Amino acid sequence: MQKTEGHLIGLPDSRFALVAARFNDMIVERLIEGAADALRRHGVPEEQIEVIRVPGAFELPLAVQRVADTGRADAIVALGTVIRGGTDHHQHVAAECTKGIAQAMMVTGVPVAHGVLTVDTLEQAIERAGTKAGNKGAEAALSALEMVDLMRQLEL
Repeated sequence: MQKTEGHLIGLPDSRFALVAARFNDMIVERLIEGAADALRRHGVPEEQIEVIRVPGAFELPLAVQRVADTGRADAIVALGTVIRGGTDHHQHVAAECTKGIAQAMMVTGVPVAHGVLTVDTLEQAIERAGTKAGNKGAEAALSALEMVDLMRQLEL
């Protein structure tokens, strides 16, 4: 049986876009730092990492789609934080963000890692942005790294 899977290697010519929301910036900035650090630790040169900011999580899919369409990145890491409030607004934002990110990936064929936190409390967001639960931005970046390598293997 033949097995094909991606590896966590940053090829020197691979380019990554971190598309990140400004809303809940205190948390998202930690996700960006975690993602960039993970990429650098796996051999991606600093100049091959681009950060693109959008107003909030709802705007992420459009920017992700545009970046993917231009070919300026081999993979995209979408980063944001949606925190439950007093209404169900967060559910709509999170659902449309996730659906739009997935659609952009499927339409363009460019891997998009989902690093958008959907949490009930600020404390949960802090835990997932580098404390108790690790850094979900870093985890998403590792997924993007693996997918770039896998996509290149599947082209052969």
